[in-house]
Amino acid sequence: MNIGEIARRAGVSRSTVSYALTGKRPVSEGTKRRIQAVIDELGYRPNAAARALKEGRTRTIGLVIPPASRRLTDMQLGFVASVVDAAAHADLDVLLSPSGGEHDRSFERVVTGRRVDGVILMEIRLEDDRVARLRQSGLPFVGIGHTSHPEEMSWVDVDYERLIASCVHHLADLGHRHIALVNRNAELVAAGYGPGHRAQAGFDRAVAERGLQGVRVCSADDAQAGQTCVERLLAEHRELTAIATINEAAIPGMYRALAGADLAVPARFSIAGVAAQHWAENLHPPLTAADVPAGQMGAHAVELLIQRIADPRAPHRHLLLAPPISLRGTTGPARPRS
Repeated sequence: MNIGEIARRAGVSRSTVSYALTGKRPVSEGTKRRIQAVIDELGYRPNAAARALKEGRTRTIGLVIPPASRRLTDMQLGFVASVVDAAAHADLDVLLSPSGGEHDRSFERVVTGRRVDGVILMEIRLEDDRVARLRQSGLPFVGIGHTSHPEEMSWVDVDYERLIASCVHHLADLGHRHIALVNRNAELVAAGYGPGHRAQAGFDRAVAERGLQGVRVCSADDAQAGQTCVERLLAEHRELTAIATINEAAIPGMYRALAGADLAVPARFSIAGVAAQHWAENLHPPLTAADVPAGQMGAHAVELLIQRIADPRAPHRHLLLAPPISLRGTTGPARPRS
């Protein structure tokens, strides 16, 4: 049995049946009931479409990702994959939509176009217009990350402040007294990117607590920028012996800069960071890092969103993850560079 037979028996067009099943365009309640009666009679069950019609839902969630013009980091790709996988297990489809700049119209279509039952947002800023727009619209949503008002939304996040502080304390325990923070790109941090600001706060706090000399810099999210950034750091801060970072995309370039300066890792220079586990493990040497559980975060975000869709008035829920630092091959006792 197919949509064509349902349309014939209900006395409507195939497109009307499709719109009724997907919710992509409005269909009158009388027509919906007529189509549903045929579906019930025929026992038609096309991958949750009948349930969608009964529930008045699309069985689709939106995942709002960074602009397509920007290469997604390994960690971001992990989030996307885990959300898609968790949604599939819940018999949901996922609509990917970029946001930011020229993509704002795409985001607005997701919010107003009745294409999805709810939205998961990535790369949230401290003051985020997308969050304000979704709250105004009433469309259920969950963040991977949160704004400066975390109580106003449901979210899953990594405790970047605590994790970067832990990296600094680990390096200080090894005798490092001069440490740099290499953050995400300057434009993103200046725009209020939450993890970048929380990493700065954790770095500053730990440096002060341990009486260290600290320097904060930003790097664009690619290997060449990471290399240039560390070359500049080494030239301007001769006493520097260690780096803490949340910019995983720039790390291969950091390695190249240190190799070019004849600073063996970890014999003469140390690096610790926050990164996706398989990315950290596959670097040479493997990166000492707090391993971001991207798969777990995506699954939790889908779970929270399903709950928000079922009961939009329920209290907001929050999940803050702080995985321990996995000691690998990039941190060792401090030694003077000269």
